[in-house]
Amino acid sequence: MSNAQNNTPSHAEMLERVKQDLVTGVGRSVKHESAAKQVCGEAVYIDDRTEFHNQLHVYARLSERAHARLTKVDVSPCYAFPGVAIAITAADVPGDLDIGPVMPGDPMLANGIVEFYGQPIVAVAAADLETARKAAMAAVIEYEELEPVLSVEQALEQEHYVSAPHTQKRGDSAAALAAAKNRISDSVHIGGQEHFYLETHISSVMPTEDGGMIVYTSSQNPTGVQKVVARVLGVPYNKIQVDMRRMGGGFGGKETQAAGPACIAAVIAHLTRRPTKMRLPRMEDMVMTGKRHPFFNQYDVGFDDEGRITGCEMKLAGNCGYSPDLSNSIIDRALFHSDNSYYLGDATITGYRCKTNLVSHTAYRGFGGPQGMLMPEIIMDEIARRLGKDPLDVRKHNLYGPDGRDTTHYFQTIEDHQLLVEMIADLEQSCDYQARREAIRDYNANSPILKKGLALTPVKFGISFTHTFLNQAGALVHIYTDGSIHLNHGGTEMGQGLNTKVAQIVAQEFEVDIEHIHVTATNTDKVPNSSPTAASSGTDLNGKAAQNAARTIKQRLIDFAARHYNVSEEDVSFRNNHVIVRDQIMPFPELIQQAYFNQVSLSSTGFYKTPKIYYDYETARGRPFYYFSYGLACSEVVVDTLTGEYKILRADILHDVGESLNPAIDIGQIEGAFVQGAGWLTSEELVWNEEGRLLTTGPASYKVPAITDTPIDFRVRLVENRKNPEDTVYHSKAVGEPPFMLGISVFCAIKDAIASVADYKASPKLDAPATPERVLWAIRDMEQLKQGQPQPDAVAEPV
Repeated sequence: MSNAQNNTPSHAEMLERVKQDLVTGVGRSVKHESAAKQVCGEAVYIDDRTEFHNQLHVYARLSERAHARLTKVDVSPCYAFPGVAIAITAADVPGDLDIGPVMPGDPMLANGIVEFYGQPIVAVAAADLETARKAAMAAVIEYEELEPVLSVEQALEQEHYVSAPHTQKRGDSAAALAAAKNRISDSVHIGGQEHFYLETHISSVMPTEDGGMIVYTSSQNPTGVQKVVARVLGVPYNKIQVDMRRMGGGFGGKETQAAGPACIAAVIAHLTRRPTKMRLPRMEDMVMTGKRHPFFNQYDVGFDDEGRITGCEMKLAGNCGYSPDLSNSIIDRALFHSDNSYYLGDATITGYRCKTNLVSHTAYRGFGGPQGMLMPEIIMDEIARRLGKDPLDVRKHNLYGPDGRDTTHYFQTIEDHQLLVEMIADLEQSCDYQARREAIRDYNANSPILKKGLALTPVKFGISFTHTFLNQAGALVHIYTDGSIHLNHGGTEMGQGLNTKVAQIVAQEFEVDIEHIHVTATNTDKVPNSSPTAASSGTDLNGKAAQNAARTIKQRLIDFAARHYNVSEEDVSFRNNHVIVRDQIMPFPELIQQAYFNQVSLSSTGFYKTPKIYYDYETARGRPFYYFSYGLACSEVVVDTLTGEYKILRADILHDVGESLNPAIDIGQIEGAFVQGAGWLTSEELVWNEEGRLLTTGPASYKVPAITDTPIDFRVRLVENRKNPEDTVYHSKAVGEPPFMLGISVFCAIKDAIASVADYKASPKLDAPATPERVLWAIRDMEQLKQGQPQPDAVAEPV
């Protein structure tokens, strides 16, 4: 039989194939591994799973007070509804009630006291969700009112903190401010942000025969869920298996807050010995779960006549809500990023973790970095208006650079500061910044109603968990005897393309197409003790771990081939789905079969920990970040001065991802992050009433950006031919969080348009988000200023 008849490629055909590059390896725009399934509606999320026989559904009764003592909780009326299996309170939890991720303070169900409006008190399980809801609402709950703390200012005044403040200091800021030729000070409120993932929190659990639990959960932190479920049940961690195939979005909101539904469902499953699911309806999800931390920030800055900062003091006060959650690390990251890309001179930056009687705020894309990074951008605009300069010129004057201006206020050296200088020159030229600046000034001078604004702002974002121990990851790789590859790692797929990138890394190591690699659900049985998929480190950590596992197997194969064919290791190479052994070329599966028959292990774990990083909390010094990712955005907006409405006309973005693992996925992440960041600073307004009740509980009252809110002209480029100087996986850089802060350029452009109302002689006072109402108030202030009336100290809030 000929080669053509038995489908075996000839030597010449194989030689031709190995001369070609791998088409689905690193650096290629490979489509997302679940894209086709998601487009066709075939991707399976937890609520799509076939329900178990005899499954229960859970609904939680929530507190209707922000701060109160529980004087009566009676669940007996719940059992009047047919189909109700159980109604539980804090007293029914068999193990530890507290499910705090780092520090205690988060009871699974309220125990004697409630600390925010929406805190779960009673959980009812029934044959269907509607019955569970009706039964839960029948529970009798009585309260004794306590005085709540509902604002950051109130918490600061009372020194009401979830943990002590932390200060980072370089030099003598007080002396520098006293000696400064120019000085400005002010404050700004920065609003929070709802994650608004498409898939709300959900967990489905199945009790096992040995007193354990299988937990299917929509979580960025399977190991974290494993630990808290084990704690509330009072069993060892090894009794709990957590399975997480994919999430319908996370954005940080599922790093710790998935614990509540998972634990409630697990306790009920444990007590009833029945499979149990808890899926939060949208309104309950928004009421029960934490948001991005709102901040109240104050600053005092001294600068010379060129606009260069000589001294700076900032107070960053984060609204943490009622419990610590991850607030310590979040406020710390705000401190770390309060410089953004600028040398602040002698600087003192203090972070306050304010305790209020609101839901416990939590991780969100950027993890406190955006709330810190917005401050220097506001300051740059203030300095520019005070001196009558272009804000971009002021920004350039203050960039990190040589001659002692390369060290942060926490004493990490910025080793690649020249890259951002080069990027600014590139984008300034490619987006025609100077010509557009002049054109916009002319337009505004001749347009009484519509005003345009322009801003070019940088991003310098540190990559690593600030808790050093979290910078580790594991992976598991099997090769089966047909040459197909099984890949598992500790990261979680939430739509960001992590599984695709990690599969590309393994494909590149073995030089096989990605179609031969199957990535399975993240599972605590396969890769233990994993870190959350957060801090933009998913690919950095898990990709390196998978690479190390693949290289272990690959080296075994090379050793075997060298022995088997009596050649040197240098004579063995992998190329485009084939293996070359000196003059022999064989398909990859052929070598795998030979290795198996010769008893070579085809399975390996991989591990990686980030090098070089440390931070001394006592001295507030260290190198908390392995490297920095950089980006730039130039945004142009138009504002209607009669209504305060605005539109993003154009956005030009240049972003640094090192050597891109997947340009298409990276560009998609940048586009999405920019729009989400702009939404945070413009339309996404969270409103609580005077009783601490959240009023914005759905898309009717909370406005996430729609397609019409994206820039009309949207241009995104990646920095080319700039490898990450650090030894990251294929010298790539993280892309999850850094581009979120590019949205700050939209906020600054809106302020630029408002400033034109007073001929750019003052910077408008504008809190975030810059809703049309706030924009309109700021415009009125600028109009009064132009007419010679004094600018008010603060913008009045609506009644």
